[in-house]
Amino acid sequence: MEATTDSDAHGSEVNVFDLDPETSRHPQQMYRALRDTAPVLSVDGMGHVLTTREAAQECFRRPDVFSSAATQTTLAMGTVRPLIPLQIDPPDHVKYRKILDPLFAPRHMAALEAPVVSLVHERIDSFVDRGECDFSTEFSVPLPSQVFLTLLGLPLSDLPTFLRMKDGVIRPDHVVGKSRQHPDTVAYQDEIGASIYAYFDEVLDEREVERRDDLLSRFLDAEVDGHRLTRDDILDVCFLFLIAGLDTVSASLYCFFGYLCEHPEQRRQLVADPSLVPSAVEELLRWESPVGSIARVATEDAEILGCPIRKGDMVGISLGSIDTDEAALPDAYDVRFDREVNPHNAFGGGVHRCLGSHLARLELRVALREWHTRIPEYSVKPGHELVYTPAIRSLDTFPMVFTGR
Repeated sequence: MEATTDSDAHGSEVNVFDLDPETSRHPQQMYRALRDTAPVLSVDGMGHVLTTREAAQECFRRPDVFSSAATQTTLAMGTVRPLIPLQIDPPDHVKYRKILDPLFAPRHMAALEAPVVSLVHERIDSFVDRGECDFSTEFSVPLPSQVFLTLLGLPLSDLPTFLRMKDGVIRPDHVVGKSRQHPDTVAYQDEIGASIYAYFDEVLDEREVERRDDLLSRFLDAEVDGHRLTRDDILDVCFLFLIAGLDTVSASLYCFFGYLCEHPEQRRQLVADPSLVPSAVEELLRWESPVGSIARVATEDAEILGCPIRKGDMVGISLGSIDTDEAALPDAYDVRFDREVNPHNAFGGGVHRCLGSHLARLELRVALREWHTRIPEYSVKPGHELVYTPAIRSLDTFPMVFTGR
């Protein structure tokens, strides 16, 4: 796919979206090519792409003009209402964040550390004696879903149901074996979407009768400034977390461990000094950008850095490009686990910054720390090449060989 700049001052074309295997593994040079072309690119069939930190900040600062709510019609995934709070713009967005932010605050997420540690070790126990595993199917895919089940107070035996629902709305084309626009694929996605609402509706019926020490019960009781979440609100929050909070953590684990397979010297730093893990998580989020981009829609004619944006245009923010922008971070192409200040945008920016960022950080910190206490030496199985998907940088398979401790 060719991308051309949106300014008449630049007539050049650059093939920056041709994700060959090498680019999928190491997209940072592609991001540099994006920025070298223009801060705002007009891309065939995709609207506009923001490539620099400065351009992205202009977009983040104007949620009234660059709407997240308007993406519902273009990014629907079996939903019947906007996803809360992602597809709600101010001023209503503020009301929801006031209720939800305290429930996802660091102190609440910290209470999950011990259960997450146990889940990580249970997963490792299932394959450590073999000296090899498929890191995808045996660790990075099931772990975030198990954490989510624990957070919501749901039985871990529901894991297959969660994985089926997640894949059915995120990648229905893979499940059905037909294009994403094919009527059979759309019908399957809608069917799975309906099953997600029905699943959580039934659980909420149970919590209405008897509260438990879990997030679903806290959703039912939360109240701020006289506002409470309705049943539909809670269903929409749960739907969002199912599709946004599971694959993104899995993708982060793929990217982190793929990087550490290629850089054994930095992997050994984490083994020798686990106190580096929190800063390593932030640096790998910045460098690897597991979520490659996020979308907004222009609600009126506008400009970003002098480049015209028309009402209704899709605007994509390349998180990978803005997080490696040397104009904002001069040593952006140095991957340093001792970086003390790391203002990355891996969780987005502005008022729609990721609600579950503290939970994701907890999962990633625990996974890195506990894995390296058990399996300090590992690599991609010889003969296999990691090829990541675009957008959310996922892997279908990640065969790994290792020496357990």
